[in-house]
Amino acid sequence: MKRFPVFSCCLILSVSLFAQDSTRLPKDSALSIYRAAATHINDLVHTKLDVRFDYARSYMYGKAWITLKPHFYPTDSLSLDAKGMDIKEVAIVKGTQTLPLRYSYDGSTLSIHLDKTYRYTENYSIYINYTAKPNELKVQGSSAITDAKGLYFINPQGTDKDKPIQIWTQGETESNSAWFPTIDKPNQKSTEEIIMTVPAK
Repeated sequence: MKRFPVFSCCLILSVSLFAQDSTRLPKDSALSIYRAAATHINDLVHTKLDVRFDYARSYMYGKAWITLKPHFYPTDSLSLDAKGMDIKEVAIVKGTQTLPLRYSYDGSTLSIHLDKTYRYTENYSIYINYTAKPNELKVQGSSAITDAKGLYFINPQGTDKDKPIQIWTQGETESNSAWFPTIDKPNQKSTEEIIMTVPAK
């Protein structure tokens, strides 16, 4: 009987000491900033892209097949990052068929209503036909990487004879969604396959 009050006193004392220690941190201390990882609702499994480029307009025409699965809880919806795109078609892949899905798009996030509720043991594949327009994006990067267009066209029309015509990507940390729909978070890991159609030269 006497052990319980002693244990309670120790517990109260340890909680109050912990509370005092946390108040000693300076207000601008990096330790006082909580940086939570992005919440996992769906997990990326595999992304297949088939892309071609419009050099005159600095556009990329893309088709994406994205395989995902619920992270833990069953879900009937999917939210993808897709910045500044024209979304032409969203469908679920069923064998050799694609069946249209209902979706909404606000210019930044593509919210998709799946055809059913999926469990964490079930993979599903989404097909998206889209156009990426990175040069028309109004986005800002970080102090380390000042731009966030994801996809860069260098001398696309060949007007500068001293520069090669190039296209390159820079997706760190959340800029890949400027050129293909994805869950654009550093804690998502998946495999990728990219097919590009480019001029023979």
